[in-house]
Amino acid sequence: MYRTDIGVIGLAVMGRSIALNMADHGFKVGGYNRSRQVTERLIEEHPHENLVPFYELKELVASQERPRKFLIMVKAGKPVDLVIDQLSPLLDAGDMILDGGNSFFEDTRRREQQLREKGIYYFGTGISGGEKGARFGPSIMPGGDEAAYAHIAPILETIAAQAKGEPCCAYMGPDGAGHYVKMVHNGIEYADMQLIAEAYLLLKYAGGFSNEELADMFARWNQGKLKSYLIGITAAIFREKDDFQDGQLIDYILDSAGQKGTGRWTSLESLKQGVNVSLITAACNARIMSNRIEKRKLAKELIPEPKGISAPEKAVMKELVEQGLYTAKITAYAQGFELLAHASKEYGWNLRYGRIAAIFRAGCIIQAEFLEDITKAFEKNPELDNLMLDSFFLDGIRKGQESLREALCIGIKNGIPLPAMSQAAAYIDAFRGVPAGANLIQAQRDCFGAHTYERIDRDGIFHHDWGQDHE
Repeated sequence: MYRTDIGVIGLAVMGRSIALNMADHGFKVGGYNRSRQVTERLIEEHPHENLVPFYELKELVASQERPRKFLIMVKAGKPVDLVIDQLSPLLDAGDMILDGGNSFFEDTRRREQQLREKGIYYFGTGISGGEKGARFGPSIMPGGDEAAYAHIAPILETIAAQAKGEPCCAYMGPDGAGHYVKMVHNGIEYADMQLIAEAYLLLKYAGGFSNEELADMFARWNQGKLKSYLIGITAAIFREKDDFQDGQLIDYILDSAGQKGTGRWTSLESLKQGVNVSLITAACNARIMSNRIEKRKLAKELIPEPKGISAPEKAVMKELVEQGLYTAKITAYAQGFELLAHASKEYGWNLRYGRIAAIFRAGCIIQAEFLEDITKAFEKNPELDNLMLDSFFLDGIRKGQESLREALCIGIKNGIPLPAMSQAAAYIDAFRGVPAGANLIQAQRDCFGAHTYERIDRDGIFHHDWGQDHE
């Protein structure tokens, strides 16, 4: 009988990659997939002395000493519950199940409670980095029982990416904390990608930059304060040749983007928490609108283009967009971390925001140079209410907001949709305390529904008999 250290259940792209990652680091990994052919293909294509195939769950379970450890890598939703239903009767108290997919955190909380009653530890384990990250070092966000985490920490922290000599993996908190952090990570990812797309639209359709010029520009940005995984791959994308004809591939890709749900979950959860994540919501809405291909084609024929204005010379335009993008990026991350703070209080998780930022520094999709600065901001003030109040990021907002506004004006005048950048500017203005019109909304609510209002000159709750003196 083969002895294994951990079992990986689900050997599609992500499961296969993380199983091989574990095997590379000296862990004996038992691999199992519902379809026998998938397991056989993995062993045929990637033979590894530390990767052992199993074709029956009972045999996989029997290959481990207690406490047993299993990582589920299947599609979120019902497939996870089906695997748990098959696996849990074979386990004993103290054994552990890790869910490495993008499960909704409420499902994770439910599963954790149900399995806890059976003495089985359940960890909602966010994993970011895509196929390459899973294979060679992802960012990992486990949530569950803190004491039991000690049994899985040696594996997870060994296979994770490294940043400044530290593993990009840390215990997040109880029950659904890990999957919640991953959900917000993905929400920030949505916003970040949308902001980059809007920068592209500004530069290409208002600034007149070629793909080659864009590639050079993004490559330069990736050496400075915008340095990030997404900026880096975007530079490479602009250079990629098409498979079928002359030119760059980017010009032949359909202008429509899908989504799997984590961004939308973040937006919905923000409404529940009463937190403004407008950039994330704008990014979700932008993808929804992009899918209305036929309606957009029709509207293009019916709604005239704006007259438009000339963009400044390329050197100026490039600087405006760079500064505007950076400023908006600060806003997106500030919103995401504020949501984490509210959720931490709501669910009693005691999240450590500096540590979360630290594990995002490498391995994950949103890894970026300024995550080091976010880490420092929360180390300096663990109770920081909003990243934009930190001196470093406040300085960034002060220096960059005018560029953001100028870039927006150019885009709007030229009919370029900039929903995320627009929300960034609106959020900054609302955050800095300028009149928001809420006094009028209070008056309207009291007028039509007697919902009362508050005053600036005295404490208390008031109601006014509207219009009584004007009849």
